[in-house]
Amino acid sequence: MKKSHLFLIWFVALLPILLMRDFTPSNELRYLNIVDEALQNGNIFTFTNQGELYADKPPLHFWLMMAGKRILGAHRMWYYALLSIIPALVIIATMTRWMRRQQGTDETTTSLMLMTTGLFIGVGIIVRMDMLMTMFIVLSLYTFYQMYQGEKLKRNSLLFPLYIFLALFSKGPLGILIPFVSTLVFLAYKKKLSDFPRYWGWKSLAILLTGCLIWFTGVYLEGGSEYIHNLLFRQTVGRGINAFHHKEPFYYYAISSWYVLAPWSLLSIGIFVVSLYQKKIRSDLEQFFAITVLSSFILLSIISAKLAIYSLPVIPFLICLTLLLLPKFHSGNRWIALSLAIPAIILILSLPAVILLSGSEEMHYLGIPLIYASTGILSLTGVVTIYQLYKKSSVVAAIRSMSLGILLSIFIAGWSMPQLNPYLGWRELCEKATALSEEHGVDEFWVHRISRAENMDVYLGKDIIKVEKEEILRPSAEKKLLLLPTKVIQRDSEIRRAIQDKEQYRIGDHTIVIFP
Repeated sequence: MKKSHLFLIWFVALLPILLMRDFTPSNELRYLNIVDEALQNGNIFTFTNQGELYADKPPLHFWLMMAGKRILGAHRMWYYALLSIIPALVIIATMTRWMRRQQGTDETTTSLMLMTTGLFIGVGIIVRMDMLMTMFIVLSLYTFYQMYQGEKLKRNSLLFPLYIFLALFSKGPLGILIPFVSTLVFLAYKKKLSDFPRYWGWKSLAILLTGCLIWFTGVYLEGGSEYIHNLLFRQTVGRGINAFHHKEPFYYYAISSWYVLAPWSLLSIGIFVVSLYQKKIRSDLEQFFAITVLSSFILLSIISAKLAIYSLPVIPFLICLTLLLLPKFHSGNRWIALSLAIPAIILILSLPAVILLSGSEEMHYLGIPLIYASTGILSLTGVVTIYQLYKKSSVVAAIRSMSLGILLSIFIAGWSMPQLNPYLGWRELCEKATALSEEHGVDEFWVHRISRAENMDVYLGKDIIKVEKEEILRPSAEKKLLLLPTKVIQRDSEIRRAIQDKEQYRIGDHTIVIFP
């Protein structure tokens, strides 16, 4: 299958979600608020969230978001999603082009596996800068490998540090640490450390330092020494050594890898470990991919702050290494078949699981025809995969069947976004609250026990007021709207009695109460 056709299939599969999904309250609304404040304040290098300094992230991704808001006049999910989709396609194209250097590689199966790896496809549809950073990391390491092979040295000696700086400028220190550690360990393994200055010499350092100097100067001029200190020490050194957020044990990624790589985790990790033990990793390309995976895994484990999404840069190399090594195993290998049969069985159980879950109060919103159809496709995909494995004895056909089935399922599920959005985001909730405020002449929006509710101002156009239970039980005389989780009303009898005679509207998992 042509690569362009694969890209089109992937894009079409994700299109309903890209067009109809609401922004998530946890991170996406916060990023929208940061963009709004930057545009209002005229900031370029420094950012704020609810008026507080926000030095967590470099500016490149925010610049792209700001450009979209300025050009389109509003926050558009489809545009922000493209900031992840396009880098993802560049990653797939680069990795498959890279694999052509080794004969007998299967670009179609590689692309399909990468397109359907859990974390990769998940990050591809959310508003985050991780895929952008991963793209520049992949490009930098591809450029390094070209230089290692003696190709286009003059051009690549400029592109290599440029890509690394852009990775750093997209997400932060991992953008430089992963390429640095991977290339250093690879050169040491190949006993070519004397060539290190060829890649990390004065030209690379000059480009990196110049870029950082311009960046930090802009930060200092806009935000002063406080912002610089926050950026360089609290967010960089602090997160790396003794994190104040997302602090996890050393073995965190040894656990998270099993679900971020789903449904290929058993296959990829199994092939990788067995190949290391049996010394099947022989070519320069295989060794470079393996070293990138291992060194990055150890690096991420050492760093204090840990999230599953931080392992995204490892995924392209591990998936591609899996397909490079797969031909070295016998086609009838039982454990390889089992590594695909287990996720296939899980897919078969997806429809019964959703039917069961939709009967519960917490997950009742899953009980809609499109979700049943989507999980029905997954169940059928599992059956077809088992058939390909044990009747046709074709691992490649099984991988392709599972991948295409997953993409079809995602396409069908995407059309259910309008029905799921009230449970995923706040747009409908805030639009209803705004309409009620205009109808009843209410000026205040009270919020009780909704996490990160301050970012509702993206939709409401004004700040909310967080209130405690006592204020709900003894409200002031002014008119107001109260937004709170429905489960709080169900579990708290005092709040339930205080609002029982008030006009109420339920939107998703939340309730709007009018205090006249």
